[in-house]
Amino acid sequence: MSRPARVTHASTRAAVLDLIRAAGMISRVGLVNASGLTGGTISTVVRGLIDEGLVAETGHAESTGGKRRVMLQLNHFARYAVGVHLDDARITYVLTNLGGAVVARISRAGRGLDDQTAVVALMAGEVDALIDSVGVERDRILGLGLVSARPSMLQEFGQALERATGLPVVLDNDATAAAIGEHWSGGVGASATFAALYMGTGLGAGVVLGGTTHRGPSGHAGAIGHMCLDVDGPECWCGARGCLEALAGPGAVVAQARADRTLRRAAGLVGGRKRAGASAGAGSAPIAAVRRAAAPIASDFAAISRAARHGNPRALALLERSARYTAVAARSLAGVLDLEVLVLTGPSFAIAGSVYLPVLRAELDAAFIARDAHPVSVRLSPSAASAPAIGAAAIVLQSELVPRQKGLHLPDDLAADEPPVFVR
Repeated sequence: MSRPARVTHASTRAAVLDLIRAAGMISRVGLVNASGLTGGTISTVVRGLIDEGLVAETGHAESTGGKRRVMLQLNHFARYAVGVHLDDARITYVLTNLGGAVVARISRAGRGLDDQTAVVALMAGEVDALIDSVGVERDRILGLGLVSARPSMLQEFGQALERATGLPVVLDNDATAAAIGEHWSGGVGASATFAALYMGTGLGAGVVLGGTTHRGPSGHAGAIGHMCLDVDGPECWCGARGCLEALAGPGAVVAQARADRTLRRAAGLVGGRKRAGASAGAGSAPIAAVRRAAAPIASDFAAISRAARHGNPRALALLERSARYTAVAARSLAGVLDLEVLVLTGPSFAIAGSVYLPVLRAELDAAFIARDAHPVSVRLSPSAASAPAIGAAAIVLQSELVPRQKGLHLPDDLAADEPPVFVR
């Protein structure tokens, strides 16, 4: 049976710690079997991880006739990380423990970056409040992950935030962060090939191939929102025509709802009637104007979703139309990458996922090209609303504790008595 390309780590310590994280609970013998490292090497590394407080011994495995094996697991409260999702509509802050579980959360209305000094000061104060709310010692905070749909715009902002908080700051794409968060918290297999399909005010995807995050040379891998579904379709803000986002993204749904006088009144839409495709990200529009346009898109999409849940047929029809387009794009993504898992995440899926999920499942069950070899598991993230912020914290944890490079395959099944799994 073929296996994905191997994934190794920057050090033996990182590899062992990642195996313990992925397994949840595992013995030293299980680590030897899963990694192929010698028993002496595993003992030395595990001793060091215990001394650092990162790993704890926790009970014994059931006896198989010999000495009962001591089980190991992460000490989830040994280290923490802050994750911040800077969205056009909201700023979400989370503090997660070593296992990626959220221990504190703050959400605020989004702000533009026009007055950078004021926004940095505000965010630094809220990060301090987040940490203080649970009484975590500052030296146990590994850093701060800051993610957005446009991370390239945040270099200077991130540097200012680093100075203001005193924490190392890493930047990334919000969809990629959502995928890393799913991977780190154990939501998918340790070496799975999967995508996190992200929907906020736009659409994107974070991609993990064989357990390794795939960003592409410019960081734009997974830009599913700009997959062309109609060559004669409406113009997208990216300059192309017929993109998924222009046809069926939240902005397109909102534009169609605003144009429907009956639905506009029934749903209580608050935004203007300007076409959302032109306001959702425009290459020619000023950045500040783009941000101002995104907040009413988010609130109106939420209002449409509520109307659909309450049985409004016009609202439901718009969301189902969007879901069909999204499902076709997701099928193409799954076919190109041979995905095993597709996770729906992001604030818009958090409120409208009940409409989209069955449509995507039906499309992939019926038309996925490799369905005879394996199905694609499609599911809604349990933390969809705050997934990018959680993923931002996971990026810090991963980069600080288990940095990766190509090499050792991390097996999905880490049972204590499994034989070694290698790819030559």
